[in-house]
Amino acid sequence: MKNITVAVDDETYRSARVRAAELDTTVSALVREYLRLLSVRHEEESHAETVVERRHRLLQEVVADFDARGIALRVADSLSREELLDRAAARIDAEAKRRSVRNRRLRP
Repeated sequence: MKNITVAVDDETYRSARVRAAELDTTVSALVREYLRLLSVRHEEESHAETVVERRHRLLQEVVADFDARGIALRVADSLSREELLDRAAARIDAEAKRRSVRNRRLRP
């Protein structure tokens, strides 16, 4: 086992001694356990996927699944030009109807 020297301010030292006494241990044992946990967590994190990596992997899996099933991700992939234009026209008509209804409600 290696010995190390750590410099801390007086208040930190007093607090650590009090806490160690409460736990029926020593400051050295607390520091040793802290450093052990720190190194274990570092090893786990270095092997673990980051959140961004996991999301990227899951997105790739979904896209591959959609491709395998022939499911398009964009409307343009699954609708013809005529169908797209019909949808645009339908959207314009629906908005005009909503405005008309709204205007009727506002009139006394």
